[in-house]
Formats: sequence, structure tokens, C-alpha cells
Amino acid sequence: MNWADQYKSKVVRAEQAVKSIQSGNRIFLTGNCSIPQVVLAALVEHAPELQDVEICHALTIGSADYVSPEMEGHLRVNALFIGHNVRKAVQEGRADFTPVLLSEFPLLFKNKYLPVDVALVHLSPPDEHGFCSFGVEVGLSKTIAEAAKIIIAEVNEQMPRTLGDSFIHVNKLNHIVPVNYPLPEVPMGGGEEDVITETIAKNIAELIPDRATMQMGIGAIPDAVLKYLYDREDLGVHTELFSDGVIELVEAGVLTNAHKTLHPGKIVAGFILGTERLYKWAHNNPLIEFHRSEYVNDPFVIAQNDRMVAINSAIEVDLTGQVCADSIGPKLYSGVGGQLDFIYGASRAKDGVPIIALPSKAKRFSRIVPMLKQGAGVVTTRNHVHFIVTEYGIADLYGKTIRQRAQSLINIAHPEFREELTCQAKELHYI
Repeated sequence: MNWADQYKSKVVRAEQAVKSIQSGNRIFLTGNCSIPQVVLAALVEHAPELQDVEICHALTIGSADYVSPEMEGHLRVNALFIGHNVRKAVQEGRADFTPVLLSEFPLLFKNKYLPVDVALVHLSPPDEHGFCSFGVEVGLSKTIAEAAKIIIAEVNEQMPRTLGDSFIHVNKLNHIVPVNYPLPEVPMGGGEEDVITETIAKNIAELIPDRATMQMGIGAIPDAVLKYLYDREDLGVHTELFSDGVIELVEAGVLTNAHKTLHPGKIVAGFILGTERLYKWAHNNPLIEFHRSEYVNDPFVIAQNDRMVAINSAIEVDLTGQVCADSIGPKLYSGVGGQLDFIYGASRAKDGVPIIALPSKAKRFSRIVPMLKQGAGVVTTRNHVHFIVTEYGIADLYGKTIRQRAQSLINIAHPEFREELTCQAKELHYI
């Protein structure tokens, strides 16, 4: 049987496909902007007939009916990165959270710490050889799909065909649900620019040399940095994700990847998060290579990129340099993601620049603090931290004493908190 006949034989309606899910199964749900919406809706409809089904995923974009209170006893989420749509359920104890480095996320499933019964994936239509692309989300999905006993695939006419280590053959799929709808969009900018974000972005840009290879985390700050790099030469990208901001840098001839020491000439990424413009630009674009997260986020792979710049964010930073990025005190908020992977990888790279960026305050509170809140999670340790950037400047902490660190961080804290921070630092015998 040729691949086209195999494809036709596996086509079913979503309602039929989800009947292969049994009580007690563990499901992997592909995430980011790649949620298989039709299959997921069918699973929610089928859920009352099921008990104790676990759904594992990272960040998911869109509504999350599968985590509503009505699903208790039927479906239970195990978030390995907490997005806003499941945060309330995690914080209320109706969903679980598993901390894990993004570089090790797929390996939990591949190595059967979390054996997968069913993978729900979202693919492009097959090419002339019968290969579908994982499209906008390759990094976390490919390895886990390969480890699953059953693969249920939405095949979407509007999913871009992305290149690299991004393909799966039709003969590996168990059930195929053809769909045709636009992917969710996540604009990173737009509207009136935030003055604080722009100032932080300018400060970060000062640290980025010509021929740097960059990683940009999620959020407004990393995307804003790109606007201040048009005077640089031959920049490159090796990142877990990127958004629309890279397109202009490529078109301006700034982002060439020509001098990357690993994968020269290529943007390397695990997934993309942006708008329809980005998805169309990524379609069949040989400039971009998508790879599995256990490769893209491996610190020892990252370190092979000379002048590696890692840009990540934080919730708060204490005066010794400890970085909390996944919780507000004991209240779980997000996850480690790829922060430590890239901070450590960049620190090991030749002329690497590991950066943590954050506004100096949130509402009435300083985000530079004498001590992290009780119960706060340390994502980047004081031993790994290098540069901390706020709108008030840059603190280089690496190789510095606690006294030097505390003073440097007080200098980039919001002015209204500096006197109080100084008093607290003295009480702690930091300065």
C-alpha cells in the first residue's frame, strides 16, 4: 500500500479518533500555537466516559476547557510549564506541575519516566513522499510522539511546512483528522510602546556584539531588543523560540547567521510563537532549521556557539544574584523553561553573554529584593548568574563578592527603593 492509500485509510472524524483513549491513559498534548483544537474539543466531549486520564503539556495557547472543574476525575492536567490558561487550576490543586528543564522535557517521555499512551499532535499536510511536518512546534513534540503507543494527528491545511528535524511519515500515524483553520496568533508587540521595556531593551543591546548568536525568551523585552540591533553585523540565532521580530532583521541583512560556529547560515529553533505573517514566512523556508528541544536547549550544544547571547526574564532577583522566574513566593506561576539551559550554555560559550532582564519594580514593589519571597523558586542560581539588566542599567555579577553584587544590584534598582535596600543589605551584613 502506498503512502497516499495509507493516509486515506487512517482518516477519521475527531470523535472517532478520541475513542482510542482509555481510562488511566497518559496523553501528551502538543503545545504553544500548535494545539490540535478539533481533537481536543472532541476529547472534552468524550471525557465524561473516561476516568483518571492525565494530560501532559508545556505552554498552551488558547482556551483550556479540558482543565475546567467539570473535568475533575475524568481529565487531569500535568503541566510541565504553566501557562495562564491552566495557572488557576494548578494553584487551586486541580492540576499538577512537574518541574523540568526544557532540554530534558522530551527525555522524561522517551526514557519512560512518563510513559505515553497517546500523543495528540498537529501537523502540516504530507509532502510528495508522505512526510508531514510538525510545523510551528517541533522541539517538544517530535521525540514524544515517537515514544507514544498511539498518535492522533490533526492535519491542517494552514499549518506551515517547516524544515529541519521536523518530519514524521504518514505510516507512523494511527488516526488522522483533516482540518482547515488558522493557527492562534501571539503578537509580541503592538500598541503604544512601553517606555520601561524599551529602555531595558536598549541596555541589553549594548551587550550584544557583532557576529553574536542570540537566544530570545518569551516576552516583550526579548522582542524589543531586536529593534536596537540594526547597526550590528552578521548576527545569528540559536533559540528555543523566536517571533516576528526576526523577519525585519533578516530582510535588513543584519541577521545572516553567516558567522555562527554551529549550523552556520541557519536559524536554529525548537518552535515559533507569533502571527500569521511569521507562520507564512517560516513555511518551506530553508533559512530555518527546527530541531528537538533536547538538542536545541542542551547547554553543551549551546556553548558551541561563539558569542552566544542569552536573554531571559525574571520575577525577582535577590541581592546575592539568585533569580526567581517560576513562582511568586510559593504560588506556582510558570516554569524553568529554557532559562537555565541557555544561561549556562551562554556562560560556557567563548565570549558568551548570559542576561537576565526585568523591570525594576512591579506596581509598588521592588523586583530587586534583599531576599526572595518565602517559598520562591530559584531558577538561575547565584553561581550561574552573570548580567542583570533593568531600565536603570546593567549589573555584572559574575566573579563578584556578595558585597559587590548587592551594591551593583542596588544601583540598578528603582530609585525609590535604593535607600531601603541599602539598609536591608547592611542588616544582612552584605555591605
